[in-house]
Amino acid sequence: MRKFLTTTAVALAMMAGAAQAAENVEVLHWWTSGGEAAALDVLKKDLEGKGISWTDMPVAGGGGTEAMTVLRARVTAGNAPTAVQMLGFDILDWAKEGALGNLDEVAAKEGWDKVIPGALQQFSKYDGHWIAAPVNVHSTNWMWINKAALDKAGGKEPQNWDELVALLDNFKAQGITPIAHGGQPWQDATIFDAVVLSLGTDFYKSAFIDLDPAALGGDKMKTAFERMTKLRSYVDDNFSGRDWNLASAMVIEGKAGVQFMGDWAKGEFVKANKVPGTDFVCIRYPETQGAVTFNSDQFAMFKVADDKIPAQMAMASAIESPVFQSAFNVVKGSAPARTDVSNEAFDACGKKAIADLADADKNGKLFGSMAHGHANPAAVKNAIYDVVTREFNGELSAEDAVKELAAAVEAAK
Repeated sequence: MRKFLTTTAVALAMMAGAAQAAENVEVLHWWTSGGEAAALDVLKKDLEGKGISWTDMPVAGGGGTEAMTVLRARVTAGNAPTAVQMLGFDILDWAKEGALGNLDEVAAKEGWDKVIPGALQQFSKYDGHWIAAPVNVHSTNWMWINKAALDKAGGKEPQNWDELVALLDNFKAQGITPIAHGGQPWQDATIFDAVVLSLGTDFYKSAFIDLDPAALGGDKMKTAFERMTKLRSYVDDNFSGRDWNLASAMVIEGKAGVQFMGDWAKGEFVKANKVPGTDFVCIRYPETQGAVTFNSDQFAMFKVADDKIPAQMAMASAIESPVFQSAFNVVKGSAPARTDVSNEAFDACGKKAIADLADADKNGKLFGSMAHGHANPAAVKNAIYDVVTREFNGELSAEDAVKELAAAVEAAK
Protein backbone atom coordinates (compact mmCIF):
# COMPACT_ATOMS: atom_id res chain seq x y z
CA MET A 1 0.00 0.00 0.00
CA ARG A 2 2.78 2.48 0.99
CA LYS A 3 4.77 1.55 -2.11
CA PHE A 4 1.70 2.16 -4.29
CA LEU A 5 1.04 5.58 -2.76
CA THR A 6 4.72 6.55 -2.92
CA THR A 7 4.86 5.67 -6.61
CA THR A 8 1.73 7.71 -7.23
CA ALA A 9 3.17 10.68 -5.34
CA VAL A 10 6.33 10.59 -7.46
CA ALA A 11 4.25 10.57 -10.62
CA LEU A 12 2.30 13.56 -9.36
CA ALA A 13 5.47 15.49 -8.58
CA MET A 14 6.85 14.84 -12.05
CA MET A 15 3.68 16.16 -13.65
CA ALA A 16 3.23 19.20 -11.44
CA GLY A 17 5.81 21.32 -13.22
CA ALA A 18 4.83 20.21 -16.69
CA ALA A 19 1.19 21.22 -16.99
CA GLN A 20 -2.05 21.43 -15.16
CA ALA A 21 -4.41 18.49 -15.54
CA ALA A 22 -6.17 18.88 -18.85
CA GLU A 23 -8.96 16.53 -17.91
CA ASN A 24 -11.29 16.42 -14.95
CA VAL A 25 -13.81 14.09 -13.34
CA GLU A 26 -16.51 15.30 -10.98
CA VAL A 27 -17.40 12.47 -8.62
CA LEU A 28 -20.49 12.30 -6.41
CA HIS A 29 -20.19 9.82 -3.53
CA TRP A 30 -21.01 9.24 0.14
CA TRP A 31 -17.64 7.97 1.34
CA THR A 32 -17.12 10.49 4.11
CA SER A 33 -15.99 8.45 7.13
CA GLY A 34 -12.29 8.24 7.96
CA GLY A 35 -11.76 4.75 6.56
CA GLU A 36 -13.83 5.47 3.46
CA ALA A 37 -12.09 8.76 2.74
CA ALA A 38 -8.69 7.06 3.04
CA ALA A 39 -9.77 4.42 0.52
CA LEU A 40 -11.17 6.99 -1.90
CA ASP A 41 -7.91 8.91 -1.72
CA VAL A 42 -6.21 5.94 -3.40
CA LEU A 43 -8.42 6.45 -6.47
CA LYS A 44 -7.98 10.23 -6.45
CA LYS A 45 -4.19 9.95 -6.42
CA ASP A 46 -4.22 7.25 -9.08
CA LEU A 47 -6.18 9.49 -11.46
CA GLU A 48 -4.16 12.59 -10.64
CA GLY A 49 -1.07 10.56 -11.51
CA LYS A 50 -2.60 10.07 -14.96
CA GLY A 51 -3.16 13.80 -15.41
CA ILE A 52 -6.86 13.76 -14.50
CA SER A 53 -7.97 16.22 -11.86
CA TRP A 54 -10.69 15.31 -9.38
CA THR A 55 -13.60 17.48 -8.33
CA ASP A 56 -14.99 16.00 -5.14
CA MET A 57 -18.71 16.04 -4.40
CA PRO A 58 -19.23 14.20 -1.10
CA VAL A 59 -22.73 13.82 0.34
CA ALA A 60 -22.75 12.39 3.85
CA GLY A 61 -25.08 9.48 4.64
CA GLY A 62 -23.95 5.87 4.90
CA GLY A 63 -26.76 4.34 2.86
CA GLY A 64 -26.49 6.79 -0.04
CA THR A 65 -30.09 8.02 0.19
CA GLU A 66 -29.05 11.66 0.54
CA ALA A 67 -26.60 11.33 -2.35
CA MET A 68 -29.34 10.02 -4.62
CA THR A 69 -31.52 13.02 -3.75
CA VAL A 70 -28.71 15.40 -4.70
CA LEU A 71 -28.08 13.44 -7.89
CA ARG A 72 -31.71 13.68 -8.97
CA ALA A 73 -31.58 17.47 -8.62
CA ARG A 74 -28.34 17.65 -10.64
CA VAL A 75 -29.66 15.49 -13.48
CA THR A 76 -32.97 17.35 -13.56
CA ALA A 77 -30.99 20.58 -13.94
CA GLY A 78 -29.10 19.07 -16.89
CA ASN A 79 -25.81 19.02 -15.01
CA ALA A 80 -24.96 15.36 -14.27
CA PRO A 81 -21.63 14.57 -12.57
CA THR A 82 -19.04 12.53 -14.48
CA ALA A 83 -19.37 9.54 -12.19
CA VAL A 84 -21.60 8.64 -9.27
CA GLN A 85 -21.15 6.02 -6.56
CA MET A 86 -24.19 3.75 -6.75
CA LEU A 87 -25.58 0.48 -5.52
CA GLY A 88 -27.50 -2.27 -7.28
CA PHE A 89 -30.92 -1.47 -8.62
CA ASP A 90 -30.30 2.28 -8.43
CA ILE A 91 -27.85 1.81 -11.31
CA LEU A 92 -30.40 -0.06 -13.40
CA ASP A 93 -33.07 2.54 -12.66
CA TRP A 94 -30.87 5.30 -14.10
CA ALA A 95 -29.96 3.12 -17.06
CA LYS A 96 -33.65 2.65 -17.86
CA GLU A 97 -33.96 6.44 -17.96
CA GLY A 98 -31.22 6.55 -20.60
CA ALA A 99 -28.99 8.68 -18.38
CA LEU A 100 -25.86 6.51 -18.35
CA GLY A 101 -22.94 6.39 -20.74
CA ASN A 102 -21.36 3.40 -22.47
CA LEU A 103 -18.16 1.76 -21.22
CA ASP A 104 -18.05 -1.07 -23.76
CA GLU A 105 -14.85 0.16 -25.41
CA VAL A 106 -12.70 0.05 -22.29
CA ALA A 107 -14.47 -3.08 -20.96
CA ALA A 108 -13.77 -5.01 -24.17
CA LYS A 109 -10.18 -3.82 -24.37
CA GLU A 110 -9.47 -4.92 -20.80
CA GLY A 111 -11.58 -8.10 -20.76
CA TRP A 112 -13.93 -7.21 -17.92
CA ASP A 113 -16.36 -9.98 -18.89
CA LYS A 114 -13.81 -12.64 -17.92
CA VAL A 115 -12.80 -11.30 -14.50
CA ILE A 116 -15.88 -9.58 -13.01
CA PRO A 117 -18.36 -12.04 -11.42
CA GLY A 118 -21.73 -12.44 -13.07
CA ALA A 119 -23.52 -11.37 -9.87
CA LEU A 120 -21.86 -7.96 -10.22
CA GLN A 121 -22.34 -7.74 -13.98
CA GLN A 122 -26.08 -7.94 -13.32
CA PHE A 123 -25.77 -4.35 -12.08
CA SER A 124 -22.81 -3.19 -14.22
CA LYS A 125 -24.58 -3.85 -17.52
CA TYR A 126 -27.87 -2.85 -19.10
CA ASP A 127 -29.15 -4.20 -22.40
CA GLY A 128 -25.79 -5.94 -22.82
CA HIS A 129 -23.75 -2.73 -22.46
CA TRP A 130 -21.36 -1.81 -19.66
CA ILE A 131 -22.67 1.25 -17.81
CA ALA A 132 -20.75 1.11 -14.52
CA ALA A 133 -17.37 0.07 -13.14
CA PRO A 134 -17.55 -2.05 -9.94
CA VAL A 135 -15.04 -1.03 -7.31
CA ASN A 136 -15.48 -3.80 -4.77
CA VAL A 137 -17.63 -6.51 -3.27
CA HIS A 138 -18.78 -5.87 0.27
CA SER A 139 -20.42 -8.64 2.22
CA THR A 140 -22.91 -7.59 4.85
CA ASN A 141 -23.41 -10.55 7.20
CA TRP A 142 -20.41 -9.82 9.44
CA MET A 143 -19.89 -9.39 13.17
CA TRP A 144 -17.09 -7.13 14.44
CA ILE A 145 -16.21 -8.06 18.02
CA ASN A 146 -13.92 -6.34 20.51
CA LYS A 147 -11.25 -8.99 21.20
CA ALA A 148 -10.66 -8.03 24.85
CA ALA A 149 -14.38 -8.22 25.59
CA LEU A 150 -14.64 -11.57 23.81
CA ASP A 151 -11.69 -12.91 25.81
CA LYS A 152 -13.35 -11.82 29.06
CA ALA A 153 -16.42 -13.76 27.92
CA GLY A 154 -14.35 -16.94 27.50
CA GLY A 155 -13.14 -16.38 23.94
CA LYS A 156 -15.77 -18.55 22.23
CA GLU A 157 -17.07 -17.19 18.94
CA PRO A 158 -20.87 -17.72 18.78
CA GLN A 159 -21.95 -20.33 16.25
CA ASN A 160 -25.72 -20.15 16.76
CA TRP A 161 -28.46 -17.93 18.13
CA ASP A 162 -28.32 -19.23 21.71
CA GLU A 163 -24.55 -18.73 21.88
CA LEU A 164 -24.95 -15.20 20.50
CA VAL A 165 -27.49 -14.32 23.18
CA ALA A 166 -25.19 -15.77 25.86
CA LEU A 167 -22.31 -13.63 24.57
CA LEU A 168 -24.44 -10.48 24.56
CA ASP A 169 -25.53 -11.21 28.14
CA ASN A 170 -21.86 -11.53 29.09
CA PHE A 171 -21.05 -8.17 27.49
CA LYS A 172 -23.87 -6.61 29.50
CA ALA A 173 -22.44 -8.16 32.67
CA GLN A 174 -19.06 -6.63 31.80
CA GLY A 175 -20.68 -3.20 31.94
CA ILE A 176 -20.32 -2.37 28.25
CA THR A 177 -22.99 -1.85 25.59
CA PRO A 178 -23.52 -5.31 24.08
CA ILE A 179 -24.43 -4.11 20.55
CA ALA A 180 -23.06 -0.94 18.96
CA HIS A 181 -25.77 0.24 16.60
CA GLY A 182 -26.97 3.34 14.85
CA GLY A 183 -30.72 3.88 14.65
CA GLN A 184 -31.06 4.49 10.93
CA PRO A 185 -33.35 2.43 8.67
CA TRP A 186 -30.54 1.01 6.53
CA GLN A 187 -28.62 -0.07 9.65
CA ASP A 188 -31.70 -1.76 11.11
CA ALA A 189 -32.17 -3.52 7.76
CA THR A 190 -28.53 -4.63 7.73
CA ILE A 191 -29.10 -6.57 10.96
CA PHE A 192 -32.39 -7.93 9.65
CA ASP A 193 -30.62 -9.17 6.50
CA ALA A 194 -28.34 -11.34 8.64
CA VAL A 195 -31.12 -12.52 10.92
CA VAL A 196 -33.24 -13.69 7.97
CA LEU A 197 -30.24 -15.35 6.30
CA SER A 198 -29.49 -17.22 9.54
CA LEU A 199 -32.89 -18.91 9.25
CA GLY A 200 -31.84 -20.55 5.97
CA THR A 201 -30.52 -19.57 2.56
CA ASP A 202 -33.63 -20.93 0.85
CA PHE A 203 -35.73 -18.80 3.16
CA TYR A 204 -33.68 -15.69 2.41
CA LYS A 205 -34.00 -16.26 -1.33
CA SER A 206 -37.73 -16.91 -1.12
CA ALA A 207 -38.39 -13.86 1.02
CA PHE A 208 -36.07 -11.20 -0.33
CA ILE A 209 -35.14 -12.27 -3.86
CA ASP A 210 -38.35 -13.98 -5.00
CA LEU A 211 -40.66 -11.95 -2.71
CA ASP A 212 -42.72 -15.05 -1.99
CA PRO A 213 -45.78 -13.98 0.07
CA ALA A 214 -45.68 -17.26 2.01
CA ALA A 215 -42.10 -16.58 3.13
CA LEU A 216 -42.72 -12.91 3.86
CA GLY A 217 -45.80 -13.65 5.92
CA GLY A 218 -44.92 -16.99 7.50
CA ASP A 219 -43.74 -18.33 10.84
CA LYS A 220 -40.03 -18.05 10.04
CA MET A 221 -40.42 -14.34 9.38
CA LYS A 222 -42.17 -13.99 12.72
CA THR A 223 -39.15 -15.67 14.31
CA ALA A 224 -36.88 -13.19 12.53
CA PHE A 225 -38.82 -10.25 13.97
CA GLU A 226 -38.83 -11.80 17.44
CA ARG A 227 -35.05 -12.05 17.24
CA MET A 228 -34.86 -8.39 16.20
CA THR A 229 -36.84 -7.51 19.33
CA LYS A 230 -34.37 -9.46 21.43
CA LEU A 231 -31.37 -7.78 19.78
CA ARG A 232 -32.94 -4.37 20.35
CA SER A 233 -32.77 -5.03 24.11
CA TYR A 234 -28.96 -5.01 23.89
CA VAL A 235 -28.66 -1.59 22.21
CA ASP A 236 -27.88 1.55 24.24
CA ASP A 237 -30.45 4.32 24.75
CA ASN A 238 -28.56 6.85 22.60
CA PHE A 239 -28.52 4.82 19.39
CA SER A 240 -31.11 6.86 17.46
CA GLY A 241 -29.57 8.58 14.44
CA ARG A 242 -26.02 7.46 15.24
CA ASP A 243 -23.85 7.07 12.13
CA TRP A 244 -22.46 3.59 11.52
CA ASN A 245 -18.80 4.64 11.88
CA LEU A 246 -19.51 6.04 15.36
CA ALA A 247 -20.94 2.65 16.27
CA SER A 248 -17.74 1.06 14.95
CA ALA A 249 -15.75 3.42 17.19
CA MET A 250 -17.64 2.12 20.22
CA VAL A 251 -16.32 -1.40 19.50
CA ILE A 252 -12.84 -0.12 18.66
CA GLU A 253 -12.66 1.77 21.97
CA GLY A 254 -14.04 -1.12 24.03
CA LYS A 255 -17.25 0.72 24.90
CA ALA A 256 -19.31 -1.92 23.11
CA GLY A 257 -18.92 -5.62 22.44
CA VAL A 258 -20.06 -6.16 18.86
CA GLN A 259 -21.33 -4.43 15.75
CA PHE A 260 -23.37 -6.14 13.04
CA MET A 261 -22.24 -4.37 9.91
CA GLY A 262 -20.83 -4.89 6.44
CA ASP A 263 -17.09 -5.12 5.96
CA TRP A 264 -16.71 -1.41 5.27
CA ALA A 265 -16.56 -1.30 9.09
CA LYS A 266 -13.14 -2.91 8.87
CA GLY A 267 -11.82 0.25 7.27
CA GLU A 268 -12.48 2.05 10.56
CA PHE A 269 -10.58 -0.60 12.53
CA VAL A 270 -7.67 -0.44 10.08
CA LYS A 271 -7.53 3.36 10.24
CA ALA A 272 -7.42 3.07 14.05
CA ASN A 273 -4.38 0.74 13.66
CA LYS A 274 -6.27 -2.26 15.02
CA VAL A 275 -5.21 -5.76 14.02
CA PRO A 276 -7.53 -8.73 13.30
CA GLY A 277 -7.17 -11.48 15.88
CA THR A 278 -5.37 -9.14 18.27
CA ASP A 279 -7.69 -6.18 18.74
CA PHE A 280 -10.86 -7.34 17.04
CA VAL A 281 -12.47 -10.46 15.62
CA CYS A 282 -14.33 -10.72 12.32
CA ILE A 283 -16.79 -13.59 11.96
CA ARG A 284 -19.96 -14.30 10.05
CA TYR A 285 -23.27 -13.77 11.79
CA PRO A 286 -24.13 -17.08 13.53
CA GLU A 287 -25.67 -19.71 11.24
CA THR A 288 -24.82 -17.77 8.07
CA GLN A 289 -21.40 -19.38 7.64
CA GLY A 290 -20.89 -20.42 4.02
CA ALA A 291 -23.39 -17.87 2.71
CA VAL A 292 -22.79 -14.26 1.74
CA THR A 293 -25.11 -11.32 1.25
CA PHE A 294 -23.32 -8.71 -0.82
CA ASN A 295 -23.40 -5.25 -2.17
CA SER A 296 -21.02 -3.74 -4.67
CA ASP A 297 -20.05 -0.11 -4.83
CA GLN A 298 -19.90 0.87 -8.46
CA PHE A 299 -19.25 4.11 -10.28
CA ALA A 300 -22.02 4.66 -12.78
CA MET A 301 -20.86 6.83 -15.66
CA PHE A 302 -23.38 9.43 -16.76
CA LYS A 303 -23.76 10.78 -20.27
CA VAL A 304 -21.43 13.76 -20.55
CA ALA A 305 -20.12 16.09 -23.26
CA ASP A 306 -17.80 14.43 -25.78
CA ASP A 307 -14.73 16.26 -24.46
CA LYS A 308 -15.28 14.71 -21.02
CA ILE A 309 -15.55 11.12 -22.22
CA PRO A 310 -11.77 10.39 -22.32
CA ALA A 311 -11.43 11.27 -18.62
CA GLN A 312 -14.47 9.14 -17.86
CA MET A 313 -12.96 6.16 -19.70
CA ALA A 314 -9.65 6.67 -17.92
CA MET A 315 -11.43 6.63 -14.58
CA ALA A 316 -13.24 3.40 -15.46
CA SER A 317 -9.95 1.82 -16.52
CA ALA A 318 -8.21 2.95 -13.33
CA ILE A 319 -10.99 1.46 -11.20
CA GLU A 320 -10.61 -1.97 -12.80
CA SER A 321 -6.82 -2.04 -12.65
CA PRO A 322 -5.74 -5.06 -10.53
CA VAL A 323 -3.15 -2.88 -8.76
CA PHE A 324 -5.80 -0.37 -7.78
CA GLN A 325 -8.32 -3.09 -6.88
CA SER A 326 -5.85 -4.49 -4.38
CA ALA A 327 -4.69 -1.15 -2.96
CA PHE A 328 -8.20 0.26 -2.61
CA ASN A 329 -9.86 -2.79 -1.09
CA VAL A 330 -7.07 -3.37 1.41
CA VAL A 331 -7.94 0.06 2.81
CA LYS A 332 -11.72 -0.13 2.32
CA GLY A 333 -12.19 -3.52 3.99
CA SER A 334 -13.94 -5.09 1.00
CA ALA A 335 -13.02 -7.80 -1.50
CA PRO A 336 -11.90 -6.90 -5.04
CA ALA A 337 -14.50 -6.75 -7.81
CA ARG A 338 -12.16 -8.84 -9.97
CA THR A 339 -11.57 -12.54 -9.41
CA ASP A 340 -7.93 -12.41 -10.54
CA VAL A 341 -6.60 -10.07 -7.81
CA SER A 342 -4.10 -11.63 -5.42
CA ASN A 343 -5.02 -11.77 -1.72
CA GLU A 344 -1.37 -11.33 -0.72
CA ALA A 345 -1.72 -7.74 0.52
CA PHE A 346 -4.88 -8.43 2.53
CA ASP A 347 -5.07 -9.08 6.27
CA ALA A 348 -6.77 -12.11 7.82
CA CYS A 349 -10.27 -10.60 7.54
CA GLY A 350 -9.63 -9.59 3.93
CA LYS A 351 -8.40 -13.05 3.02
CA LYS A 352 -11.50 -14.54 4.67
CA ALA A 353 -13.76 -12.16 2.76
CA ILE A 354 -12.21 -13.15 -0.58
CA ALA A 355 -12.39 -16.88 0.22
CA ASP A 356 -15.95 -16.69 1.55
CA LEU A 357 -17.07 -14.81 -1.54
CA ALA A 358 -15.55 -17.39 -3.87
CA ASP A 359 -17.10 -20.29 -1.92
CA ALA A 360 -20.55 -18.71 -1.75
CA ASP A 361 -20.48 -17.92 -5.47
CA LYS A 362 -19.42 -21.50 -6.28
CA ASN A 363 -22.05 -23.08 -4.01
CA GLY A 364 -25.00 -20.92 -5.02
CA LYS A 365 -25.12 -19.11 -1.69
CA LEU A 366 -24.20 -15.62 -2.87
CA PHE A 367 -27.20 -13.31 -2.58
CA GLY A 368 -27.72 -9.64 -3.26
CA SER A 369 -28.33 -7.82 0.01
CA MET A 370 -31.88 -6.63 0.58
CA ALA A 371 -30.65 -3.91 2.92
CA HIS A 372 -28.22 -2.53 0.36
CA GLY A 373 -30.27 -2.43 -2.79
CA HIS A 374 -29.08 -5.63 -4.44
CA ALA A 375 -32.14 -7.84 -3.98
CA ASN A 376 -34.98 -5.66 -5.25
CA PRO A 377 -35.67 -2.16 -6.57
CA ALA A 378 -35.80 0.82 -4.23
CA ALA A 379 -39.58 0.82 -3.80
CA VAL A 380 -39.56 -2.70 -2.37
CA LYS A 381 -36.44 -2.08 -0.30
CA ASN A 382 -37.91 1.06 1.25
CA ALA A 383 -41.18 -0.73 2.03
CA ILE A 384 -39.21 -3.39 3.93
CA TYR A 385 -37.13 -0.70 5.67
CA ASP A 386 -40.25 0.94 7.02
CA VAL A 387 -41.67 -2.21 8.59
CA VAL A 388 -38.32 -3.38 9.99
CA THR A 389 -37.55 -0.04 11.64
CA ARG A 390 -41.02 0.29 13.12
CA GLU A 391 -40.81 -3.20 14.59
CA PHE A 392 -37.27 -2.66 15.87
CA ASN A 393 -38.40 0.50 17.65
CA GLY A 394 -41.33 -1.24 19.31
CA GLU A 395 -44.08 0.32 17.18
CA LEU A 396 -45.17 -3.09 15.86
CA SER A 397 -45.32 -6.52 17.45
CA ALA A 398 -43.57 -9.36 15.63
CA GLU A 399 -46.94 -10.77 14.64
CA ASP A 400 -48.18 -7.46 13.25
CA ALA A 401 -44.86 -6.82 11.51
CA VAL A 402 -45.18 -10.04 9.53
CA LYS A 403 -48.62 -9.03 8.28
CA GLU A 404 -47.45 -5.51 7.43
CA LEU A 405 -44.31 -6.78 5.67
CA ALA A 406 -46.21 -9.01 3.28
CA ALA A 407 -48.74 -6.26 2.54
CA ALA A 408 -46.11 -3.54 2.11
CA VAL A 409 -44.03 -5.61 -0.32
CA GLU A 410 -47.07 -6.53 -2.35
CA ALA A 411 -48.08 -2.88 -2.63
CA ALA A 412 -44.55 -1.84 -3.62
CA LYS A 413 -44.04 -4.41 -6.37
